[in-house]
Amino acid sequence: MSTARRQQGATWPDQLKSWPLYPLPQHAISRLTYQLTRIQTTWFKNAFIRWFAQHYQVDWSEALHQRPEDYRDFNAFFTRPLRDGARPVEGDGNTVISPADGHISQIGSIDQDAVLQAKGHTFSVSDLLGGDHQRSDVFRDGSFVTVYLSPRDYHRVHMPLSGKLRETVYIPGRLFSVAPHTTRTVPRLFARNERLASIFDTEAGTMAMVLVGAINVAAIETVWSGLETPPPRPGIEVEDYQQAAIKLERGAEMGRFNMGSTVILLFGKDSIRWQEGLQAGQALKMGQQLGSLL
Repeated sequence: MSTARRQQGATWPDQLKSWPLYPLPQHAISRLTYQLTRIQTTWFKNAFIRWFAQHYQVDWSEALHQRPEDYRDFNAFFTRPLRDGARPVEGDGNTVISPADGHISQIGSIDQDAVLQAKGHTFSVSDLLGGDHQRSDVFRDGSFVTVYLSPRDYHRVHMPLSGKLRETVYIPGRLFSVAPHTTRTVPRLFARNERLASIFDTEAGTMAMVLVGAINVAAIETVWSGLETPPPRPGIEVEDYQQAAIKLERGAEMGRFNMGSTVILLFGKDSIRWQEGLQAGQALKMGQQLGSLL
C-alpha cells in the first residue's frame, strides 16, 4: 500500500455535491468562465474583484498591486503577482519546495504504478501521463505530492527544483471539480481531467509536474509557450523540448492557472525524501520546504 497519509472517506454530502457534475457541459461552462473573467468593463471587473476578495478573504498586503483598479480584468487579479519577499524560497539546491500555495491533498510513496487520490481511490501514473509506459515507468515506486489550490490561493506555479524541460504532454479529458469532496468521490479524478504534464531533468533525476484542469479553470499557461488550454484538443499531444535548452531555476515561475486547480509532482524511486510530519490537509505556501534530495 502507499505510505501516503489518508483522509476520511466519502460522505453522503460529498456524493450529493459530486453527482450533478457528471452530466454538466464542463468545457462549455469553463469557456464561459474564460470570457467572464476577461471582461474589462470597469464597474463590472472592479465589483467582481471586490466581491471575490471579500468572500475568500484575500490578503491584499501580499499582492504587488493592492487595488481592484490596478487590474485590467478579473483574471489579471486572480493570477496577480506578489510583492518581493512575500514567498521566500527555503533551503538550498538540494531542497524540494512547494510549487504553489494550497493544501496537501495527498503525499507519500507511489505503490508500483498506483498513486493515492483519497481513501478508497487510486489512479495510475501511466494513465496520468497519457498511457506511455516508457514515460511513466521511471516513477515506479517513487514519490508524489498532490497540491490543491483553492480559489483564495496565489495561482502561479513555481519550480520545486531547478530543471531542464524535456517534454510536455497534453492529455484531453473532462473538467470535474478538484475540490476535496470530488477527490473522495470521483474515481481516477486526476487521470480523467484535462491536464498538462511537464517532464524535467533535475538533480533528483526525472521530475514530472502535472497541472490538472477543472471546471471553471478556464486556462493553463506555461512561461515557455503561453496559453496551453483552451481550446481542448481531441487527442494526446507531445512536444519535445530537448533541443530548446529551457532551464528554470528552483523557485522560478513555470506556469499558472487562470482559475483554481491542482498540481501533482512525481519523482523516481530513491530520489527524494519528504519532510517528516507532512500530511493530507496541511496548508502550504509556495517556497516552503517539502523534502530533500537523497
